[in-house]
Amino acid sequence: MSADLARRAAEEAARHSYGRLLAYLASRTRDVAAAEDALADAFHAALHTWPARGVPASPDAWLLTAARRSLVSSHRRQRVRTQAEPIVAHLQALAATPAADTFPDERLKLLFICAHPAIEASVRAPLMLQVVLGLDAARLASAFLVAPATMSQRLVRAKTKIAAAGIPFIVPEPEQVPERLGDVLDAIYAAFGIAWSEVVHGTERWMDVADEAIWLASLLVSLMPDAAEARGLLALLRHSHARRAARRDNGGRFVPLSEQDVAAWDHAAMDEADRQLQAAAALGHPGPYQIEATIQAAHGFRRHGGAVPWGVIADLHDALATLAPSLGVMVSRAAAIGQARGAGEGMAALAGLDEGLTRTYQPYWALRAHLLAELGDTVSAREAYARAAGLTTDPSVRRFLLTRAQSLA
Repeated sequence: MSADLARRAAEEAARHSYGRLLAYLASRTRDVAAAEDALADAFHAALHTWPARGVPASPDAWLLTAARRSLVSSHRRQRVRTQAEPIVAHLQALAATPAADTFPDERLKLLFICAHPAIEASVRAPLMLQVVLGLDAARLASAFLVAPATMSQRLVRAKTKIAAAGIPFIVPEPEQVPERLGDVLDAIYAAFGIAWSEVVHGTERWMDVADEAIWLASLLVSLMPDAAEARGLLALLRHSHARRAARRDNGGRFVPLSEQDVAAWDHAAMDEADRQLQAAAALGHPGPYQIEATIQAAHGFRRHGGAVPWGVIADLHDALATLAPSLGVMVSRAAAIGQARGAGEGMAALAGLDEGLTRTYQPYWALRAHLLAELGDTVSAREAYARAAGLTTDPSVRRFLLTRAQSLA
């Protein structure tokens, strides 16, 4: 077998099974960092072994066995430096690891462990994304607007804290869930958001991350059916993902939501999202994710031949801005106000935002350009479109924005 085929097989295993393998190993050893190192050794061994011997029938089981051996070797080396009792306990836990694809999925458990109150709040979501979905520190640093070195240091400290504090690898008791659930939901949403911004480049890895985020949200709902915000998040992700095929035309050009072909939307997924949203509403505990899902559902009125209810969407954004006044929410609110109440009011809503935050925020400049064009200030609109184009990393979106700017000339 060629090295290229073996590499592709290893990459596919990493995409589909990294989080499941890591969560299982970490739950047995209670040491996330050691489990990561062992799994890295296993993938390294696969790249050297599979080209000569062929890809095994069960790559996941092969990787799990290789990682287990690495952990056992590591623990044996530590025996001369530490007491024997904890080493024996670790070896016993590893000995129970199955050698087939029958090991349970421990990812949700690992998410709640990373949300433990002993972990610094600012690092909980990035830690979850790294250990469960395998995102690297550099990509996480970009998503959470910190320096890569800072993010790496925070992640290392958090993993050390899990091992040193003896944080139990269990889903918390019902009374402990509320204090951790929000962090878990935020991490799943962040994973989807990262994938959503990257999948436009056609990278299969990011489509897998988006699907994985939806799967984790579904698992959360199945385990906690009375958690209204979990259902709200699942509805939000399903509504957004249902439109992925319509974000580009046949020529690969970006298509804004208002111009998308509703026939290209996944209507079955949107129907399921609506059912989840209705079930969440029936629980009587409204929250930000339910409001965001309702906004997405309102955009979906077009698939039934109805007009987008911009007045309702603007009111929903007002409520969302009260509960979760992030920069993204405030810019989206200004867009909704501009559609419902006129470009002048939309510009007024933008004017109140912190210039320090909006200076490099691409959606702000894209919306500002649109509103200025609506108001007839074509010179300023072209400048804003050019600035928005310079802030995006997506070539298709950049072309769309520059074309809009040129159309004003």
